[in-house]
Amino acid sequence: MELDATLEMNFEFSETQQMVASAAKDFAEQYIKPFVMEWDEAQVFPVDVFKKAGEFGFMGILVPEVYGGSGLGYHEYIAIIEEISKVDPSIGLSVAAHNSLCTNHILSFGTEEQKQKWIPKLAAGEWIGAWGLTEHNTGSDAGGMNTTAIKDGDEWVINGAKNFITHAVSGDIAVVIVRTGEKGDSHGMTAFAIEKGTPGFTSGKKENKLGMRASETAELIFQDCRIPDANRLGEVGEGFIQSMKILDGGRISIGALSLGIAKGAYEAAAKYAKERVQFGKPISAFQGISFKLVDMATEIEASELFLHKAAYLKNAGKPVTKISAMAKMYASEACVKIANEAIQIHGGYGYTKDFPVEKFYRDAKLCTIGEGTTEIQKVVIARKLLK
Repeated sequence: MELDATLEMNFEFSETQQMVASAAKDFAEQYIKPFVMEWDEAQVFPVDVFKKAGEFGFMGILVPEVYGGSGLGYHEYIAIIEEISKVDPSIGLSVAAHNSLCTNHILSFGTEEQKQKWIPKLAAGEWIGAWGLTEHNTGSDAGGMNTTAIKDGDEWVINGAKNFITHAVSGDIAVVIVRTGEKGDSHGMTAFAIEKGTPGFTSGKKENKLGMRASETAELIFQDCRIPDANRLGEVGEGFIQSMKILDGGRISIGALSLGIAKGAYEAAAKYAKERVQFGKPISAFQGISFKLVDMATEIEASELFLHKAAYLKNAGKPVTKISAMAKMYASEACVKIANEAIQIHGGYGYTKDFPVEKFYRDAKLCTIGEGTTEIQKVVIARKLLK
């Protein structure tokens, strides 16, 4: 594990980080907490909450101030996603997808003109962003995609569909990676930004999900959708390479989402264990329960350290592919275990919707799947370790 020898391990949150975390906590308590179960039961995607998040600066966290963003770094980003996810992971997931995927792709690979055109609206929360890589037949094997873009003069004609896309229905703009070359060629795909309302661009079936039910997931459909070459992001053939770089940062955000779920579930379990009395004493006094809480707290601590190391490297412009994959893998697997144990500590009550842990349990599982499954993270890590 080589790190810059000059690295000083500073584990104190800066004043800015503390302020940002506090603002995110207040935002979640006021605008999200009262409606969590209502949105979950009805699968409501609360667009207004994201407009409000824009006012707080949470829709352009990593965006420089020159484009109307908050100009913050990855430590602050983790803090915001974590605090929101402690209250409702599905809102945390949508904030993460908007920031890390759509907005960050345009910011990282767009021209100055493209950035000026789209980023301020996304950063303000005026527009909600979607990002499309996955297709029905290509989950982990993204290189085998069927959706194509064919050049016709100064335009591209797109045909195909993307699925499991966050904000596919409500998004105002989508960054999509489509095939412009041979199947399986990592240089055979290109990224485009497509605005809602473009003829031939529609959304399809909304998924009915186990968890993350207030975060919208649906299909993007392209039928002879014509877009100008001016909507192309970066060079022709660079789309897949770009998306792998975007996912490096995205994995930090899914790790932060996992951390928020883990903390939310742990805090609920610790509170319950101190209040629930059996055999004349609180169940936290029993070693069987206290040891569960110890293991949960330890895994949370490890996840947090992992994520902030990845954030340090990302902020410093150093390679993060391996460490962000490790952090995402560890934190996501930990949050599933922690949510499971939180229900166990609650006993029968944990299985009811009167306590928050059953929702953390349902929401947690997505973290080991989205933005690359645990198995794909292992493939990524192994390549880096063994090359």
